[in-house]
Amino acid sequence: MLCCICKEKPATVHYTQITGDKTQKLDLCESCAKAKGALDAGGFAFADLLFGLGASQEIEQAAGGSTLKCPQCGFTQADFKKSGRLGCPACYQTFAEALEGLLKTMHRGTRHVGKVPAALRQSRETTERIKLLQKKLAQAIEQEDFELAARLRDEIKQLTPRAPAAPRP
Repeated sequence: MLCCICKEKPATVHYTQITGDKTQKLDLCESCAKAKGALDAGGFAFADLLFGLGASQEIEQAAGGSTLKCPQCGFTQADFKKSGRLGCPACYQTFAEALEGLLKTMHRGTRHVGKVPAALRQSRETTERIKLLQKKLAQAIEQEDFELAARLRDEIKQLTPRAPAAPRP
């Protein structure tokens, strides 16, 4: 098993945090564990390693070195550093600048786009494929490449869903 941080050396320090029914595991090599203060129980913040390897520092930097505090619940960056969680919905506004940087490093963006059901994704891909084939078909006809046009027409027919036949009276 390789270190979660450097991904080069074998992990020799293993941490597991269990919160309710959720388990988070962290595997570090000796040098990364020392560098992050994980071997010093007093200076180690598990949240720092789980949230972008320095979440508390980013919040402190975004606050300009001052002690930023949520006006609604009184949550501070020190509280975030200890728990790795925010206190209330207003905390997201209070710590927004720092959280944006963290989210960008942890995810592809800062906006949740959700998941697409497999059937819908497949339908979209098929629709896009048909559009592409129709453009190629138009080009083939324009260039008078009728053999290619016939193959493209047949492929479009295979991909196009057929409407159910109407019942006869």
